[in-house]
Amino acid sequence: QVQLVESGGGLVQPGGSLRLSCAASGSIFSILGMAWYRQAPGKGRELVARIGSSGWTNYVDSVTGRFTISRDNVKRTVYLQMNSLKPEDTAVYYCNTDPVRTPPDWGQGTQVTVSS
Repeated sequence: QVQLVESGGGLVQPGGSLRLSCAASGSIFSILGMAWYRQAPGKGRELVARIGSSGWTNYVDSVTGRFTISRDNVKRTVYLQMNSLKPEDTAVYYCNTDPVRTPPDWGQGTQVTVSS
């Protein structure tokens, strides 16, 4: 089973940047589609960005042009570079497989707060 640990969140002002990391265990990481998800207070979890095993990427409209997902299969790590952050980006960010595995085994996530 692949274990996932998110890090890199924090408090940032609007317009600022953060880089999230998701460290994965397991030898099958390189063949997995991966994604970043987020859950804002009082809302459901939504998919933010996805990256296939071959490196193709896809983003939800609200982050297109501001966020970039990438992966390093040697380091077994997925990244989310977030630029031009907005208050509405405030959420707990999680990584997981894409599609989400069964059981989902969500990690603790990393809190991103965008506020002045």
